[in-house]
This record gives sequence, C-alpha cells and structure tokens, in this order.
Amino acid sequence: MTAQTVASAAYVVAALLFILALAGLSQHETARAGNTFGIAGMTIALISTVVLALTGGIDGLGIALLIIAVLVGAAIGLYRAARVPMTGMPELIALFHSFVGLAAVLVGWNGYLEVEAAGGGTIDPELIGIHRGEVAIGVFIGAVTFTGSIVAWGKLNGRFNSKPLMLPGKNALNLGSLVVFAALTVWFVIEPTLPALILLTVIALLLGVHLVASIGGGDMPVVVSMLNSYSGWAAAASGFLLGNDLLIITGALVGSSGAYLSYIMCKAMNRSFISVIAGGFGIEAPTGEQKDYGEHKEITAEGAAALLSSASSVVITPGYGMAVAQAQYPVAELTRTLRERGVNVRFGIHPVAGRLPGHMNVLLAEAKVPYDIVLEMDEINDDFADTDVVLVIGANDTVNPAATEEPGSPIAGMPVLRVWEAGNVIVFKRSMAAGYAGVSNPLFYRENSHMLFGDARDKVEEIIKAL
Repeated sequence: MTAQTVASAAYVVAALLFILALAGLSQHETARAGNTFGIAGMTIALISTVVLALTGGIDGLGIALLIIAVLVGAAIGLYRAARVPMTGMPELIALFHSFVGLAAVLVGWNGYLEVEAAGGGTIDPELIGIHRGEVAIGVFIGAVTFTGSIVAWGKLNGRFNSKPLMLPGKNALNLGSLVVFAALTVWFVIEPTLPALILLTVIALLLGVHLVASIGGGDMPVVVSMLNSYSGWAAAASGFLLGNDLLIITGALVGSSGAYLSYIMCKAMNRSFISVIAGGFGIEAPTGEQKDYGEHKEITAEGAAALLSSASSVVITPGYGMAVAQAQYPVAELTRTLRERGVNVRFGIHPVAGRLPGHMNVLLAEAKVPYDIVLEMDEINDDFADTDVVLVIGANDTVNPAATEEPGSPIAGMPVLRVWEAGNVIVFKRSMAAGYAGVSNPLFYRENSHMLFGDARDKVEEIIKAL
C-alpha cells in the first residue's frame, strides 16, 4: 500500500463527508451535525494532502514552506472566525471567496510556468492542448471570482457605494469580454505565449469588477451565493490542473449547490437567474424628488406593549438591523413572554433577510427560538391579514409595499412580506432612512403603522419591562 493509495482512499472518505455536510446544512435540526461532517472531511483532506506531499520527494525547503503555510492559514482562520460578529459574516464569506479565486489564478499561472516555460514538462503531447485549455479556463474563473468577491466585500461593509454601476452599454461590455476570452483561449491553446495569458488575466479581473459593481446592494445576498458557486468552479478547475480528485469533487459540490441556491433565491426575488450570472440586474434608484407619502406616526415602548397585551396573534419579521443591534436575545425573551400569555407568536423570514441566505435563521437559532415557529415568506404571507400585530425589527426592503404597488420602483416585482395587511405594524428603526437598496418605504406612513425609534435591543427590553 502506497501513500498515493492511502491518500486516494482518504479523499473518498472526505468527499462523502462533504456530501453529508451539505445534506445536514439543508435543515435547521441537522445543521450542527452537517457542520461537524464538513470539519471532519476538511481535516482528513488536509492531513492526507500534507502526508502525500511529505512522501512525494519534496526537499526540506518545500516541507518548511508547506508547514508554515498551513500554520499561518490556520492562525488567520481561527483569529477571524473567533472575532467576526454575525453582522460581519456576509463580507467575511465574500472575502473567503476571493481567496479561492486568487488561489485558482495562482495555480493556473503555476501550471503555465511549470509546463510551458519549462519546455513541456511531463505532459503527454497528446494532452498538452487540454492542459492549456485548463490553464486558461482556471485563470479566467479564478480572476472573475477574485475581483468580484472583493467588490462584494466592499459593498457589504460599506467601503464601496451600494448603488449599481450603470456604464453605457454594460451588457455589451460583458458579452465582449466573454468573446475576447474565448478568442484568447483559442490563441493560448495553439500558442501558449505569456502576453496571451497576461491579457486573459487582466480582462477576467476587470470583468469580475464590472459584473458585481453593476448589481445594487439590495441584491448582494444573491451575488454572494453566486460568487460561492464561482469559487467552487474555480476550485474544480484547480483540481484538474493539479490532478487532485478531491478538489474536483469538492469544487463541483460547491459550484452546483451555490448555483442552485442562487436559482432558488432569484425565484424568491422575482429576478432572472441569467441576469445574475451576466451581472447587472440591479436598477439604480431614482435620484429625483422622492414621492410624498404623508406623515408617519411614532409610538413608545409602553404603547407597543399595550398593543401586544391585547393581541392574540403576533408575527415578528426580522432584518439586518436586528443583527446589528444584537437584538435576537431580547426578541427571543419577548417571544417566550408572549407565548406564556397564550399569544400565538411566529416569525416571518424573507429569503434574503439580512445579507446572507439563512442569516436570520442562524441568529434566531442562536437565541434558542423554536424552529417550528420560524416560517418562510411563502408560509406566512397569507396569514398577515389575520394577524393583530406585526413587529418589523430591522427589516426594510423585504417589507416594502412599493415592490408590489409601484411598477417604477427599483425593487418592483420582488416578493415581499405583506406586513401592512395586519391590524397594526410596529417598525423598529433608528431613523427614517431608506434601506440598503436605497428605496423609500411607504410602509412607514401607513395608517396602521407605528414607528418605534431607537436601538432595537433597548426598545425590545423596554417592551418586556412594560409587559
């Protein structure tokens, strides 16, 4: 039995664990087990790869560099994971995607330098054309993922403007870049010159920036999911170049699951899946005079408690603001308090609430909110008309009636939680500012809406005391 056969067997085990991880993460109840399967699979894969490298004739310097890389990567990962708040998780994931893309670019360039610049290396002459195609495709996917993820990271943490970049003829620019990429790939396969690879890399880097910059901030959760898919295909391309079966399998799993999740989210938002891939389904919000919706009404925590005291059914719709305020724990306590009084309390979760798929579900699970009262938009939307009070805690665009009532709105057509159909709506916000998509919300001015200004955590705690 050789080190190669042991590594191959370990890779099969790791691949099975990754599949179990995906299966586990698809349900609340099994998510923790799924995460454990993923950790175990990655541990086996990493140890096997290191052992295989150590027994593969690498010199002392190579071994030292390998160990240093593993230790540095582990230290950075532990440091960031231990300190990142839940509100910072979306941009952290986007940043991780950029690392995968950059790694794919470096692997592709190494494949070129090791083989082509060295006069062909050990590649079978009959397969050299396939190898060159793998280099070109791997570099292209990796570069698009790298810069696209950097832009997504910047938009999510506020370093870049969240509005979509609307360049003249942007679709033509994207299509032209793909045509040029195809031509450069053919050129590179026929004659693998350094200028061709440099030009291909630069075009891919610019395309990644333009694809994501053209999409508005309100649609960033879908973009993050799509970049996750891109990073998977980049990893699979690296696997072909390195002859690593596990990278190919893992990349295909991540790529396909990320693409399917993006498709589901696009359906939930009434967006075109093809437009996501093409980059630029975001529509710039109008810059002219905003529509006058009238005057808003304010309410105090005591007034909110009075409405809740007389309610028999309550729905809570959380958003990114709840995560920012870390209000999930008092919200869970408020839920327990109301349920003990016989109030039917449920949660309505929009598919893109927060800035990451499942963001709100994770926060509520963290606060021990029962899974069976956390419902998706399609499960809760028809019940709002029979609901006494809705608490909108930190949500904005996902409860905006303009999506269904104003055809010219940038979010027109996007399915939203129809909270305005309830008897009373209490909106927790710090100010009257527009949401992440930059669109005014007429919900705030409805006759049955009440604005409760201040920090969501503090206000929920005040309501609990008043109750």
